Amino acid sequence: MDERGERIDGVLAWLDANEDAGVGRLCDWLKIPSISTDPAYAAHCVRAAEWAADQLRSVGFEAELRATGGHPIVMAHSGGEPGYRGPHVLFYGHYDVQPADPLELWESPAFEPVVREAREGEEGGRRVVARGAVDDKGQVSTFLEAMRAWKESSGLTGGGVRWTIMLEGEEESGSKNLEAFVREHQAELKKCDVCLISDTGMLGRDRPAITYGVRGLSYTEVVLHGANQDLHSGLWGGRCPNPITELARVLAQLHDKKRRVTIPGFYDDVRPIKKSERAAWKKLKFNQKTALKAIGLSAAADVGEAGFTALEREWGRPTAELNGITGGYTGAGAKTVIPSRASAKVSFRLVADQNPKKIAKAFFAWCKERTPPGCRWEFIDHGSGPGVTTPVDSETMQCAQRAMKRASGRKPAMIRSGGSIPVAGMLKDRLGLDTIFMGFGLDDDRVHSPNEKFEIDCWRLGARSHALLVDELRSAGGL
Repeated sequence: MDERGERIDGVLAWLDANEDAGVGRLCDWLKIPSISTDPAYAAHCVRAAEWAADQLRSVGFEAELRATGGHPIVMAHSGGEPGYRGPHVLFYGHYDVQPADPLELWESPAFEPVVREAREGEEGGRRVVARGAVDDKGQVSTFLEAMRAWKESSGLTGGGVRWTIMLEGEEESGSKNLEAFVREHQAELKKCDVCLISDTGMLGRDRPAITYGVRGLSYTEVVLHGANQDLHSGLWGGRCPNPITELARVLAQLHDKKRRVTIPGFYDDVRPIKKSERAAWKKLKFNQKTALKAIGLSAAADVGEAGFTALEREWGRPTAELNGITGGYTGAGAKTVIPSRASAKVSFRLVADQNPKKIAKAFFAWCKERTPPGCRWEFIDHGSGPGVTTPVDSETMQCAQRAMKRASGRKPAMIRSGGSIPVAGMLKDRLGLDTIFMGFGLDDDRVHSPNEKFEIDCWRLGARSHALLVDELRSAGGL
């Protein structure tokens, strides 16, 4: 066996021998309730950031917390082994988590991680159950463990690869300070050649995948104002506009009979799905009927834009969705009022080449054209990020594919995601960086829901894949 083979065998053997300790380290991180959206947890977010920085320092990285005006960002660097000529990789992840509510639906406290076997009726095997188990502490920890394995078994920080690590603390609350941070540290980040993110999923157990495209997002809120006070519905009903009724009438026009979005220009910049992509996705044999059944719906619920399959609609087409609508009295019992206002949260999932700001502006203009008599609008833009599609033939992408195949024994499927990771669009726009999404989650991991989990088999695959990616990058870099 050559030196390269001996080295990577040692790294993988270290991971095997120290798996329980690695899962234990993850559980220590999961105990920290780093809920970024709630100011009451600000100190815990700092603790979670410090924990990650300590882990990176312990395996040789230069790591520090950087101020953002909100929760800190962990930044770390490794210079690479002399003679390394491969890509300088930016690894991005986030240490913040979603709120745990509703607490009563958790099988165990959200921030008291439990490692247990699958129960009767559950698919899969042993898993970690806790908030953040898969999104994103668990996936980041697979990278951290790979870095630890390389350091402990070879003495090489980062396996001798040039790394920059950026762990954010506000991803789950809109990343409101990230763009300014990237702009302020642009010179430092521009030294990177490509970005690697582990915050996505696979096609299923034993079905590894690399995501080469994610949709963008424009998240808006519209408020329709009527009278300057809530009104008695008996005295004023039929005499003046009811904001709830009028808002419902407007939003009901958002889609036509073919479920296409009716905002003028909405589809102008949509990048068409390639014939080769449609053919490749068809070969994945995705079963929409099974997917619907898992969430309690029948085959009749397969609805969406006409002319596209469910997978094509998720991965390659834009959407408009109502995420919440409020107004009037919603408490127990009766209260007969005509409310003074009604509001709706409206989000748009966008594909590559669509401009989120342009879409938000077009939506607001569309609403104005439909302003109900006697009412006025208030428009709120809650944030956005463009979609991205990454070239599948780059050197680093080929390294990632080989690494995952070696780790799993199967060639990873090349997929897109219907979700959004705004940082990827920002890095492409600001720094020209493409992003490789090498994720290990499953559809039933209950992301953002009670009893979130990360299965140990998936965690193990993540750690081994990241370790083998280092080996592939070393080889591509001339080491």
